[in-house]
Amino acid sequence: MSDNQEPSDAEEDATPSGSATSPLRRPCDRIPCNKSSVCSRSYFVVVMVFFHVYIINVIALLFYVHYNSGSEDASHDAPSSNHQHPESRRPPPKPEFLRDVSLTRIEGIRVGHVQKVSLVPSKVHEMRTLSLKPLLFEIPEFLSEDECRVVTQLAQLKGLMESQLMVQDGQEELAKELNLSPEEIFNLLDINQDGQLQLHEILTHSRVRDGIWLTPENLREIYAGLKADKDGNGLLSLEEFRLLSNDAFQRFLLQRGVKRSQLVRNSRHTWLYQGKGAHQVLQDIKARVTRLTRLPPALVDLSEPLQVVRYEEGGHYHAHHDSGPVYPETACTHTRLAANTSTPFETSCRYITVLFYLNSVEGGGETAFPVADNRTYDEVSLIQNDVDLLDTRRNCDKSNLKVKPTKGTAVFWYNYLSDGKGWVGEQDEYALHGGCVVTHGTKWVANKWINIDPDYQRQVRYQQLVSQQPEDEDDEGPTLNPNLQSSDIHQDL
Repeated sequence: MSDNQEPSDAEEDATPSGSATSPLRRPCDRIPCNKSSVCSRSYFVVVMVFFHVYIINVIALLFYVHYNSGSEDASHDAPSSNHQHPESRRPPPKPEFLRDVSLTRIEGIRVGHVQKVSLVPSKVHEMRTLSLKPLLFEIPEFLSEDECRVVTQLAQLKGLMESQLMVQDGQEELAKELNLSPEEIFNLLDINQDGQLQLHEILTHSRVRDGIWLTPENLREIYAGLKADKDGNGLLSLEEFRLLSNDAFQRFLLQRGVKRSQLVRNSRHTWLYQGKGAHQVLQDIKARVTRLTRLPPALVDLSEPLQVVRYEEGGHYHAHHDSGPVYPETACTHTRLAANTSTPFETSCRYITVLFYLNSVEGGGETAFPVADNRTYDEVSLIQNDVDLLDTRRNCDKSNLKVKPTKGTAVFWYNYLSDGKGWVGEQDEYALHGGCVVTHGTKWVANKWINIDPDYQRQVRYQQLVSQQPEDEDDEGPTLNPNLQSSDIHQDL
């Protein structure tokens, strides 16, 4: 047996020499107990064994105390079935979705600045900044001639409908639902709160409510016909306003007859689906818009279809905003299901507008931005001295910016500002725009709107509802941008 092996039970009774045949001796005789003998090694081994056993016992005891005290603490913290804390009976809070996406916003730099944009293979487009308020860009040759032709033909095959009916229904029902008194309506219309209604305040209300475009001259005729302005000063007091019914203006106009030129919008349109199974040209345009805006494809995919519009000679669209401000009592049309609200107020929540010109117009038809790059925006000043900047039939030449329709060219702008944190902020009031009257020929355009709810939580819940993908097990839902960040394709020229 080697010296470093522990002796077995049989070997412990053997002689140090290892002979198994030697006669047995008394213990005191066979172990001489000097320092150099096997006794010292055996003693050392025995001591070390007892030392290790002791250490193991101590460690085991520490573990036992630790786990035993932990289970006791847990039992003390956990409420019993008979004595639950009030907080434990509350329903768990609705999970908040952490924002994992930031909306890329292209910098305009300055008016006239040109950037190179890679949108299709083997071609570089030039994008020019047209204004900073709103942030507006122009991209020539965004669509090829063949693509313009295909989109126009698809729209004709689908069939176009009137963009605006002669008379809008449902106004009386909405007024009853809101249950507003004449005094409350008067205060809402009285923008400057001077106790009298000016012409422009009535005009703004009538256009939004009835969809009929009245001029100051038309309004004076209505005042005279209804004998509404008793003192003839061109203003309506609260007493004079009380004498008018909610639909007084509309009834008067219907009796006299309303022409198409008196509508807010005079055009025909249709919608073209761009999802799976759609014509390849339509899918290519959507992919190009995604690369242009550098937004997550999921947001573009779930936005409105492509709208194609035709303006005949005399057609127009008075100045308007593509999207309105969003307040707590307002719902976005595309996420209303996720908002779970019954508010009668909705807006389109169109974060970006991309407008394509499908043909070059012979005369008129420009896209006008009346207050682009103005120092300030004042709604009251839009109508001054009978000059109505919103009127694209008579005052397009007074707009700060006009874009001439050129076949294949695209313009796009942001209808909302940034919130400073990578999401949608307040409405950009400078994005006011309209279609000037077509004086010669026909005008074909297409609109691609990208809908985003300024409320991030509502947008994510909406995407959960419409998503075909299974939800994550952690109940955080699908992310808005799962590995979909587009590369930086905009370069200074």
